[in-house]
Amino acid sequence: MNLDKMRQNNKEISWDAIVIGSGIGGLVTATQLASKGAQVLVLERYMIPGGSSGAFHRNGYTFDVGASMIFGFGEKGYTNLLTRALSAIGEKCETIPDPVQLAYHLPGGAEVSVSRNYDQFISSLTSLFPHEEKGIKAFYKVCWEVFNCLDSMPLLSIEDPAYLAKVFFKAPLSCLGLARWLPFNVGEVARRHIKDQQLLRFIDIECFCWSVMPADKTPMINAGMVFSDRHAGGINYPKGGVGVISEKLVKGLEKNGGKVLYKSRVVKIILEGNKAIGVKLANGEQIYARTIISNATRWDTFGGEDVKEPLIEQSKTPSAELKWRNRYQTSPSFLSIHLGVKKDCIPNDSHCHHLILEEWDQMEKEQGVAFISIPTLLDQSLAPKDHHIIHAFTPSSIIEWKSLTPSEYVAKKELDCERLLSKIEKVFPNLKPSITHKEIGTPKSHRRFLGRHKGSYGPIPAMRLPGLLPMPFNSTAIKGLFLVGDSCFPGQGLNAVAFSGFACAHKIGAELGINPWSLPE
Repeated sequence: MNLDKMRQNNKEISWDAIVIGSGIGGLVTATQLASKGAQVLVLERYMIPGGSSGAFHRNGYTFDVGASMIFGFGEKGYTNLLTRALSAIGEKCETIPDPVQLAYHLPGGAEVSVSRNYDQFISSLTSLFPHEEKGIKAFYKVCWEVFNCLDSMPLLSIEDPAYLAKVFFKAPLSCLGLARWLPFNVGEVARRHIKDQQLLRFIDIECFCWSVMPADKTPMINAGMVFSDRHAGGINYPKGGVGVISEKLVKGLEKNGGKVLYKSRVVKIILEGNKAIGVKLANGEQIYARTIISNATRWDTFGGEDVKEPLIEQSKTPSAELKWRNRYQTSPSFLSIHLGVKKDCIPNDSHCHHLILEEWDQMEKEQGVAFISIPTLLDQSLAPKDHHIIHAFTPSSIIEWKSLTPSEYVAKKELDCERLLSKIEKVFPNLKPSITHKEIGTPKSHRRFLGRHKGSYGPIPAMRLPGLLPMPFNSTAIKGLFLVGDSCFPGQGLNAVAFSGFACAHKIGAELGINPWSLPE
């Protein structure tokens, strides 16, 4: 759509949509709109796109900012959202299949590897809990039921009545199936089939590794997607690193007439009455558009939790946002270390992803769980010859890093890093002497570079909630203002925020009148 710089209320409007932030949710929204003919501007506060899905380079290493366990690159069905997002703009990522999603190293020396092959995974788990074979198969069968419902329909905006009518006509049983599971969390479903408390704890850590919540607070819809897609579309690592995803989305956006401006920090969303009409940058520049999309967190957008300068003035905060704050809280951030290590300290038959939990009661505690990614086991081009990358991280609250002097802050970084390295050495002995490069990030680092309140991974329930029912969609009570990312349905995770991006673009497309009539194939 060519606006020809139309004027409205004496304010020059050059864009159909402005997206604040270039995380995956924001970029999928932008590219989906641009592919339909909308003029889209993305404003990114940092120097590179991607947010926590970006990359950085040091001394010949290409490090992923966040996790390397990537869903959404399957070739079949509708849950392959990254494949679909790139295809819509004429792009594609070459990927490398990961044969094992995750190797769990659990209390008491228990180990479980989640094979890409579903039967192998079930066999591995039932060998540890032979008396629960029936319950294990029944629980994961429910997960497949949820996934098959999701995978049988285009995943767009539930807010659009026309979409709901079309998708119900296309897949009525799948729609009813999803509606059935929408109010449920994983824990209550698991307990219907499983009685062994140790096995239920394993279901907890299965959820925690991607939702940072135990099973009782993890929505069943999300679990159905994760627990099944790892065997269906599988975990696939983008060749060249996770940052390639956002780079290709930007390339496709620009091919379709969109634009990304870096070092462009938005400090305020401009309102006219109860309508969002533009944004104000840190340099004072004002840019106007028909639609504003915030890829910032809900706290950074609307305030709360002592955010001093949200994008929306506190006096204009909708009442629905106040209710949301009572239901959700910030998850912890992470202490993260990016290492370059000599290749011989990692056995060639090692798995790419590992999780270490030494005591069950430490799962939700400060730095209780250690996550390890070794992406060079899949793509050696990310590191210099005869070296590997290790990216390890552990949940950490920003509260633990406040009120420290500069010297105390540096000392804590090194002390906590040393503690994390000691955990890793229980899986990879003699790691420390092999380290040739080290970067340490803290919750303050994540807050600074990612622009996320408290450096948080995202919102988590402040109480036990009925599944995904309370999670808001993309629309807000302010006309012309939409949110996208992990503060919206369906929540955290790369594929989940891509889903949010598809939904957001579809809802806006319906309002702009640019959506195609037929559903995607």
